[in-house]
Amino acid sequence: MWDFEHPPLAASLAERYQLHYTLPSLCADELLAGRADLGLIPIASLTPELAVVPGCTIASLDRVRSIQLIVKGNCPLEDVRSVAADNASRSSRAYAEILFRNFLHAEPNFVTAPADPIAMLQQADAALLIGDPALLALESRQQIEPVVGPCQWIDLAHEWLTRTGLPWVAAVWAVRPEALAASHLTPSQLTDDLTGSRDHGLAHIDDLVREWTPRIAIPSETIHHYLSVNIHYTLTPDCIRTIELFRQYASESGILPPLPSLRFL
Repeated sequence: MWDFEHPPLAASLAERYQLHYTLPSLCADELLAGRADLGLIPIASLTPELAVVPGCTIASLDRVRSIQLIVKGNCPLEDVRSVAADNASRSSRAYAEILFRNFLHAEPNFVTAPADPIAMLQQADAALLIGDPALLALESRQQIEPVVGPCQWIDLAHEWLTRTGLPWVAAVWAVRPEALAASHLTPSQLTDDLTGSRDHGLAHIDDLVREWTPRIAIPSETIHHYLSVNIHYTLTPDCIRTIELFRQYASESGILPPLPSLRFL
């Protein structure tokens, strides 16, 4: 979102786009309900009616850090019976369900819970944390484990990579194609606006670190590593294959409805 939030392009982009920030899962709800035309949405929320905008993604080539499955004690994953899940992202929960059902042949009970790792682990065998709460939990591990006991900290992106050989993909830009004409935007202009903003953001990692360090209780070095190493931003052919395989597994297991094929803008 660099260009949308910073000069010199923020003013001109504001003539074409009206921004609204919310949780990933709610971005999808607003897009699917027609309250938004464009959204950065979890891949679990893609439907045949939405078109994926080429170029950008939120992905990881190995460990992402911001998706943590925390398991109490030395319990083998196959023996986990309950998972307290932060429901901020549908894709991350679906990845966890795929891990258990498709790869471990287990079916733990998932319960929705606020993103509090101690409270979650007091009511379930494992906790699924997403986004900032996951990053903060990693930083607070020495405060969490004395309360709930030793834990296994499992990075879901790494688990996906080791089992499929493919990058982990969280989200893509998706658009309602009929909205483009009403907005007087061409597909190439939309794609260029988004990829240009991504590229300019990658050129300003140090500035982003300075902006975000006061906002979240994570060391600046960790934020820099997260933005520059943990997250991958380009929708490559391997990322597309991940989306297809993820939706195939999720459909076969009854986790998500079928998505016959990806529609691209």
